[in-house]
Amino acid sequence: MPQTIGLDFGTSNTVAVTSNPPGETAPVSFTDQNEAFTSLPTVLSFLDTGPAKAPHPEVGPWAIWQFLESFGDVRFIQSLKTFAASAAFKGTGIYGIPFDFESLMATFLRCAFERAGTAFDPASVRLVVGRPVEFAGHNADENLAMARYRKAFGKLGFEDILFVMEPVGAAFSYAQLLDRDTTILVADLGGGTTDYSLMRFETHAGHLSATPLGRGGVGIAGDTFDYRIIDNVVLPKLGKGSHYKSMGKELEIPPNLFSNFARWHMLSIFKTSDDFKEMKKLLRYCLEPEKIKTFVDLVEEDQGYPLYKSVSETKALLSTDDEAELAFAPLGADFKAQVKRSDFERWIVPDLKKMDMALDVTLEKAKLSEADIDRVFMTGGTSFVPAVRRQFANRFGQERISGGNELTSVANGLALIGAREDASDWAIAA
Repeated sequence: MPQTIGLDFGTSNTVAVTSNPPGETAPVSFTDQNEAFTSLPTVLSFLDTGPAKAPHPEVGPWAIWQFLESFGDVRFIQSLKTFAASAAFKGTGIYGIPFDFESLMATFLRCAFERAGTAFDPASVRLVVGRPVEFAGHNADENLAMARYRKAFGKLGFEDILFVMEPVGAAFSYAQLLDRDTTILVADLGGGTTDYSLMRFETHAGHLSATPLGRGGVGIAGDTFDYRIIDNVVLPKLGKGSHYKSMGKELEIPPNLFSNFARWHMLSIFKTSDDFKEMKKLLRYCLEPEKIKTFVDLVEEDQGYPLYKSVSETKALLSTDDEAELAFAPLGADFKAQVKRSDFERWIVPDLKKMDMALDVTLEKAKLSEADIDRVFMTGGTSFVPAVRRQFANRFGQERISGGNELTSVANGLALIGAREDASDWAIAA
C-alpha cells in the first residue's frame, strides 16, 4: 500500500495528514519561531522582487509576516477556495505574471509542503483530497471546481488522486471509535461552507464498511459570521448608510460597495474594480467624507486580512465570554467596540436558519428523521460557536452530540481511507 496524504484544503485553514502501513497517521507539522502547529492558514503572498525576477511566494504565517513587513511590495491572497467554483474568476495578474486558480492553488500547496519539510515523490504517493458537499459562492460550478482541483494537483506531479467528501473523511475518523453499528450525521462547519453527510457504519468480521445515506449543505459558515460582525460594528464607521449629493438630491451610497469590503476575500478584486474608482470619485460629494476616506484608505492599504484577523479573534472570544472587545487601529487609535454574544447571536439568526433548512433538506432526501440518527459528529472551527452547538443540541439532544479533533478530523479520516484496499469505494468521480 503506498504512502497516503489526506489533504483538507480549507477556506481559512489547510491540514494534511500522512498515513503509512499499517495505517498509522501523523499530521504534517509546521514550525514558526519555535511554535509548532498543524493547521496552516490558507493565505498566499507574493513579494515583488523586481521586473527581472518572478515574485517570491509565501504561505501561512510567513505570508502574513511578508505582507506586514513589506508594505506596498506584496500581493496578498486569502480565501482562495471560495473562487474554485466561480466561472467569473478567470485569474489574476501578479506583478506582470498571470495566475489562474490552478496555478495559485498549486503554488500554495507546493510552498506548504516545502515549509513543512515533507520530502516525498508525488508520483509514488496516494493523495486523498477532501471536497465540500456544496462549494461556496453564487452560482457555484461544481464541475469547474473539480476540474481546477485536478489540474492543480497535476501541476504538482500527483498521479494517484482520490476525491472524498470532507464530512465523509470526518465520519471515517470518528467511526474508528465506534463499538456498534451506528447511523451518523456529520456536520462539517468550516470557514466557507457547512456540509452534512449521513452515513451508516457497520462492522462485519472486523471489517468496517459504510453506506452513504445522504448529503447536503450550504455555502454559509464562519466567514459569514465574521461578515455579520463587520457589517454591524465596522461598516457604519466606514460610511455605510451615509449619503452623497448629486444634482441637488441626497442619495445613499450604494450598499453593495460596503458588502464588497465586508467580504474580505473579495478586496483584492474590488481594489482594481470600476466600482472602487467610482467610489473615490464620489468622495468629494459625500456628506461624511471622513468616513469614506477611511474606507478608501483601508482598501488601498490592503487592510482586509488584519481586519479579518481582529474580527475572527473577537468571534473566538465570544465562544467562551459573554462580551469581547474589537479593536482595530486603522479605524482610529480610539476605535474600540464592545461586542456582546447576545448581539452576535441575534445577527447570525438568518444564517443559522439557512443552515438548519439545509439540514432539513438533507434528512428529507435521505428519508430519515432526527430519531434515526444515533450520533451527531460536529467538526470544523465553526462548531465551537455556542449558538451553533445549541441549535444541534436542541434538535438531536445533547447526549447524541460528539466532537473532538475538530480541526484535523477531516484530514485524518482522508488519510485513513487512502490506506485501505477499498479506498476507491469511498471516493467520488472527479
